[in-house]
Amino acid sequence: MTDKKLPAQLHRDTLAVRAGVERSQYGENSEALYLTSSFVQPDAETARKRFAMEEDGYTYTRVSNPTVSGMEQRLAALEGTEAAIATSSGMAAVLLLGMGLLRAGDHVVCSQSVFGSTLRLFATEFAKFGVTTTFVSQTDVAQWQAALQPNTRLLFAETPTNPLTDICDISALARVAHAGGALLAVDNCFCTPALQRPIEYGADFVIHSGTKYLDGQGRVVAGAICCSQKYVNDVFWPINRTVGMVLSPFNAWVVTKGMETLSLRMKAQCDSALDLANWLQDQPQVARVYYPGLASHPQHALAMRQQSGLGGAVVSFDVRAPDATQARSNAFHVIDSTQVCSITTNLGDTKTTIAHPATTSHGRLTEDQRQAAGIGQGLIRMAVGLDHIDDLKADLLRGLQTLSALK
Repeated sequence: MTDKKLPAQLHRDTLAVRAGVERSQYGENSEALYLTSSFVQPDAETARKRFAMEEDGYTYTRVSNPTVSGMEQRLAALEGTEAAIATSSGMAAVLLLGMGLLRAGDHVVCSQSVFGSTLRLFATEFAKFGVTTTFVSQTDVAQWQAALQPNTRLLFAETPTNPLTDICDISALARVAHAGGALLAVDNCFCTPALQRPIEYGADFVIHSGTKYLDGQGRVVAGAICCSQKYVNDVFWPINRTVGMVLSPFNAWVVTKGMETLSLRMKAQCDSALDLANWLQDQPQVARVYYPGLASHPQHALAMRQQSGLGGAVVSFDVRAPDATQARSNAFHVIDSTQVCSITTNLGDTKTTIAHPATTSHGRLTEDQRQAAGIGQGLIRMAVGLDHIDDLKADLLRGLQTLSALK
C-alpha cells in the first residue's frame, strides 16, 4: 500500500511509522484522512462489480475506507498477524468476535478477572442467545483445562488483567484450547505489540481497545481484532459490513498516528510505573501493590518472558483499612486528594489517570463477581502517563499521609 514495497523483516519501530501507508496522487508523506461517507464510481458497471465484490474498490465507508484500511494494516504489521479489522470500540471488537465465532449451544471459557464490561458481555448478553460461559482463575491453567466441554468453542483471556495485573500463560492456554478443538483470543490492550505479541505464543485472535495505548493521548474510541486474513474476509468483515460497528476514518487516522510513538511511550511509561510501584510498596498506608514488574508479583517471571522484560504502565494498590466500608472511604480520600492525576477510568493516556474500580469500571458487576475477580473496595488503579514521577509520588502522598486523620 506504499509507492515502493517495504523490505521484509523490518523492526516494529519502523513498521509503526511506515506500514499501511497509501499515498494519493499528491504524494503526501503523512497519511491522508479520507472524511467521506461514500465513493464516486466511474460508471454503473464498475459500481455493480464493486458492490458485488467482483472487483476491488471503495464504495461506502461502512464497508471500507482507505484511512481505516491503513490503520488496520499498520496494527496487523505490529502484531505480526496477516490482517486486522477495525471496530468502533474495544467492546465492539469483543462483540464482533463473539458474533463471528459463537452460535447457540456453544460454550466459552473466560478468565474471571477480565474487564467488567467484557465479563458482562459473556455472562449476560451472550447468554441471551444460548451461549454459556464458565469463568475460571486467570492464572490456573488446570482450571481452564477442567472447564473445557465438548461444545467449547472459545477461550478468552486478557493479560495483564484490569485492574489486578494478573498474567496468564498464553502458550499454555493455546495448547489447552487447540487440544480441545477450541480457539484462543487474547486481549492485548495493556501491553500492546510494543511489549508482547500473543500470536507468537499461539493465540488465534488478538483484541485491542485502540482507545488506550494505541491512541495514547485519550482522544478517540477505537477497537480491532487481529488475526488471519481468512477470518477477516470470511467471518468478521461480512458481519461488520452488515451491522456497522465500524471505525470512523477520523478515529482511525488518530490511532494510526498514535502508533508511531507507541514504543517510545510504552517504554517511558513502564519505567515510571515500576518506579512508582516500588515506592508504593514502602508506604505504610498501602497494604498491597499489584504490578507485574515487581519481583513480589506472583507471575513476575512469566510477565518478564512474555512482555519483553517490562511490567506495563498500570499499577494498582490496596489502601489499608479495617473493613470494606472504611476501605472505600480511604480509597476515595486518596483519589480525591490528588491534584495532578486525572480521575477517570480511561487508561493509556500521556496523562496519569486514577480510578476506583469497584465503583467505576467494575461497578456494574455483582458483589460476588467483584469478589471472584479480587476487586476490593480499597483498590485504586493508576495508569501511569508521562508526568514526572516525583510529581506523581507527591500527588499520592497528599492523600496517603492524611489517612490517619480520618480515623
